[in-house]
Amino acid sequence: MLAFSPGITDADERKVLSSYDWQLADMQGNRVDFNAFKGKKIVINFWATWCPPCVAEMPSMQALYDDYGDQVVFIFVTNEDKATVSTFLQKNDYTFPVYQSVSIAPAELQSKALPTTYLISGKGEIVIHKTGAADWNSETVRGLLE
Repeated sequence: MLAFSPGITDADERKVLSSYDWQLADMQGNRVDFNAFKGKKIVINFWATWCPPCVAEMPSMQALYDDYGDQVVFIFVTNEDKATVSTFLQKNDYTFPVYQSVSIAPAELQSKALPTTYLISGKGEIVIHKTGAADWNSETVRGLLE
């Protein structure tokens, strides 16, 4: 169990996405244009099945997705092969949407660390930028998504 909720970036220190130009592909190979999510609340999580902190936070991510998946866009991004990811998702009964990058993510969303998670407001502000595992199913995060 993860004890800590991610911290919220102070309003005057928040970066704003300069671009939504980013192409993704879902696990079936369908292209998804990140521009389609402009104006919506978005949770983006960069992760891998071989990453222990990533795996540790997944139950809290699934719980959050279960409750907010119809109100918030969830984008879980990995560069692993589809068979490995599919096996991992099925084994753990995870139902959140997983994508692979087809193009380079916007500059504000680039990180070399896993996991890295962003919560983006409908105005494009990066409200949370968290590197490392966290409890995403917390009152703090839920409050932001309300």
